[in-house]
Amino acid sequence: MSELVDLTQGERTALENLEERQRNVRRGAILQRENETGGELYILRKGLMMSYVLLDDGSRQILRFLFPGDMLGVSGLIYREAPETLCALSDCVVSPFDRGQLAQLIISHPRISAMILVYCQIERVSLTDRLAALGRTSAKARVAALLLELRNRLRATDKSVEDDFTLGLTQEEVGDATGLTAVHVNRMLRQLEEEGLIARENGRVTLLDENSLCRAANYVNRFERLDLGWLPRP
Repeated sequence: MSELVDLTQGERTALENLEERQRNVRRGAILQRENETGGELYILRKGLMMSYVLLDDGSRQILRFLFPGDMLGVSGLIYREAPETLCALSDCVVSPFDRGQLAQLIISHPRISAMILVYCQIERVSLTDRLAALGRTSAKARVAALLLELRNRLRATDKSVEDDFTLGLTQEEVGDATGLTAVHVNRMLRQLEEEGLIARENGRVTLLDENSLCRAANYVNRFERLDLGWLPRP
């Protein structure tokens, strides 16, 4: 949140209180399973996670990738059972907290609750972009958009990230996020390389021509051009 607004010391302390406990989650472990009950929310402190749903044919649709600082499990607040599965893509550290703590936070710090709404809307619009892409754009555009999204999310929490980053995903996982097979993902990555838009080496991706990549993907960074002038005063 401090990336978007100047937090007061009281707001910082309230958020730090949500992170008092820590839990290690090993790569591949399920933190929350779809359709199971659970009363906890989480802050992702370290690592990379994903949320997904299983379809009737047994295939998996990855909904979003989750990065340090993200609040996990918010989508399940209004349901008795979790609407999605949360799975660790790397060794992770999370801070679990009770729903009641969130309720108290909303009462005590209205601006933080408004910022949670902001992030939920950014996530909703990003998912809308993904939905539109799945139905209306090429396979190359979908893969290019995902690479840009991953780099931008990583850079939001690590200012040392520039044009190159560790992908941290298998081609199957990229496919489950873009509606493509692993073979098709591999073909699109090779095409982006051949066109001079990206380079790949030892699991790292370098964006060689970001402007052309954005045009090819019709990509919009939904964390930019925000209007937050309506937020409550601290």
